[in-house]
Amino acid sequence: MFFLSSCSTRNEKETTIVNSIQLENSILSLSKEAVGLQVPWDLQYDHVNQAILFSEIGGSIRRLDIQTKKITLVDSLKDVYHQRTLGLLGMSLYQPENEQAYLYLSYTSKRDSLIFSNLYRYDYSADGRLSNPKLLLQIPGNTGHNGSRVIVSSDKKVYWATGDAASDTFAQDSTSLNGKILRLNLDGTVPSDNPMANSYVYAWGFRNMQGLTHNNKGTIYSSEHGDAIEDEINLIQPLKNYGWPQIEGMIDTEKEKAIAKLSPRTEPIKSWTPVVAPSGMAYYGAATIPEWQNSLILATLKNQSLRILKLSADGKKITDEKVLFKDQLGRLRSVLVLPNGDIYFCSSNRDWNPQKGFPKPDDDVIYRLRLSDKAVAPILKPQTANAIAPTVKNGQTLYDSYCASCHKSDGKGLTNTFPPLTQSATVIGEPKTLLKLLLHGLNGQSINGVNYEGAMPAFSFLKDEEVIAVANYIRTHFGNNASKINQQNLTSLR
Repeated sequence: MFFLSSCSTRNEKETTIVNSIQLENSILSLSKEAVGLQVPWDLQYDHVNQAILFSEIGGSIRRLDIQTKKITLVDSLKDVYHQRTLGLLGMSLYQPENEQAYLYLSYTSKRDSLIFSNLYRYDYSADGRLSNPKLLLQIPGNTGHNGSRVIVSSDKKVYWATGDAASDTFAQDSTSLNGKILRLNLDGTVPSDNPMANSYVYAWGFRNMQGLTHNNKGTIYSSEHGDAIEDEINLIQPLKNYGWPQIEGMIDTEKEKAIAKLSPRTEPIKSWTPVVAPSGMAYYGAATIPEWQNSLILATLKNQSLRILKLSADGKKITDEKVLFKDQLGRLRSVLVLPNGDIYFCSSNRDWNPQKGFPKPDDDVIYRLRLSDKAVAPILKPQTANAIAPTVKNGQTLYDSYCASCHKSDGKGLTNTFPPLTQSATVIGEPKTLLKLLLHGLNGQSINGVNYEGAMPAFSFLKDEEVIAVANYIRTHFGNNASKINQQNLTSLR
């Protein structure tokens, strides 16, 4: 059941403003445009019908009328396989003047025990109806790492960001279509000017891309989840290798430098450690909000914020980073910029991994940021990224940065995905067992007859004293009262 932010006949001027945002010179208003949604994953602008088209992960495609706020069902796809991060994911609406419009969809399906990622094209009518589905590509999927953002860029080509399907080999295999940026003609054929003859592969070496956008010159950017470190923003160029899984993020270890010396790899233009779980992203090129012109607007899941990444004049570097709404609206999934400069974005608080205090009764929500002439609600100001970065790395800070998004702030974990830490034999037992797990990670495990699907990344990048600090924190919190670990327990395990 859907709960609209007001009745469908209200005037747009009656929109309730949640917050006012004070920039250097401009004032923005934040409003709720639709509430009570079921995990919206992608937002697209239907300029013919003046509407926001959005996908919901369970398989529904809906339309939000910008003026009336009325929501209507466009279609419900029956073969979508939804489990945790799998389902109806990325979309791209292509609406040229006086030509057939198309809606490109990326979603997961399952046949017997096999999971697939699919790229479909639908005809999109003038009144916003779908017909004539055409499967353009089907590639291996998995229970995670399916990527799935789609765009049609200014060159009238389709770009599909695929995940590595949790494989150790796909991303670096140029014959595989996983862990890639794929480039297609509008009809799904291979473009004759692709960098590799008779191949969809445009760029490779990716883990799990969650955002894809382009600027007004056609320059393409992606956002990508790292493992335990180095979430990335990449500037996508043809025939470039972005390193995963041999290189994660910046080329800054001796092992990574040796690999890059033998085979050139391309570094991201931005990376984060601790990770922020970057998701949907949109390019802001309008002059409407001058402070944000020529920026990437990025939604994050773990960090629960909207980030404004200022680009250099040539678009090849990120020169500044501002943070909005941290921990206030919950997990943010997708961002959309309209031609008039309005920004729409949505929360993802009813998904598989809700954070502390969420979902709220009106989740999930589609929000709008719009230029305003005055502040009419509580005022927020963007923070600089450095201002919110933790400075003290004690056990609790390290746990909050690297562990809490999975095992939760109370240590209770997530049923069938991330195990609880309370009275866990691994946590409170022999110290080396816990330390090995922290250093080397683990893929899937069964505890007391319960299977947990979530992978535990390796935290060997932490300093010895940091590993000890976080280990001792979880051994003495969440109802645990185990003895503390000392440095001698760790030295032999490196």
